[in-house]
Amino acid sequence: MNDTTSVPPWLPAGPALLFAPPDRPDRFAKAAERSDCVIVDLEDGAALDGHEAARRNVLENPLDPARTILRVTGPDTPTFAGDVELARQSPYDVVMVPKVRDGIPGELAGLKVIAMIETPEAILNIGAIAAHPDVVGMFWGAEDLAAELGGTSSRITADEADAAGIPADAGARPYRAPQQLARTLMVIHAAANGIAAIDAVHVDFRDEKGQYLEALDAAGSGFAGTACIHPAMVEAVRRAYRPSDEELDRARRILERADDNVGAFQLDGEMIDAPVVRQAAIIVARAAE
Repeated sequence: MNDTTSVPPWLPAGPALLFAPPDRPDRFAKAAERSDCVIVDLEDGAALDGHEAARRNVLENPLDPARTILRVTGPDTPTFAGDVELARQSPYDVVMVPKVRDGIPGELAGLKVIAMIETPEAILNIGAIAAHPDVVGMFWGAEDLAAELGGTSSRITADEADAAGIPADAGARPYRAPQQLARTLMVIHAAANGIAAIDAVHVDFRDEKGQYLEALDAAGSGFAGTACIHPAMVEAVRRAYRPSDEELDRARRILERADDNVGAFQLDGEMIDAPVVRQAAIIVARAAE
């Protein structure tokens, strides 16, 4: 009965992805040391008047290509074409593209694309974006989506949380409905197309509890990783994605019993069937990673 899960064509080297600004090449190595995967960020990490210097920094300060993503500027910006050319000159073939709208630009053909779902158009076209042959992953931006919708915040306010009976120490306040929809659609479409889903950053890097709880939900929901804007968030993310000893022990026992059973079986008084076996396989694989 032992069932295996399909492996996406690309996965981050670990669950904690950390943004690094290309105008500060001295931080590249530190970001690589403190995270599982570095996102060199040409969109938010490089000033327009310093873009050429930032591109040179990318080429002159190489990182491990297997643990590096290059985020370029959006397709509607004057720097996009040059950033794509930089990606082709660099050792990095995984490119994160912000402000995707109705599809994947042809300039990216042949590169491994992580499409950012952060515009209303991207949400409406998410099925076609996820199914594009060059797309190996999707990532979403809660704050960008809020701005694109004409909103003022991605999460409910303290007053709204209080009215809903959410304790002040419960961690991060919940996302608003449009953000929840975008996040849910993204992980579902990613799974349907066999690609990786990366969860949005937690902007308050001092809120370790909130980061941990969000990453815990991301891990349970099927995300492959969570992006971080500060090294202080990395351990909380890793801890959330790492199965506990109890979870791992149970998963291993399920897989052992599944090898000897062709149908459902009981373990510790619980009925175990094929979906539960698959979940156990995911837990064991995640622990190995």
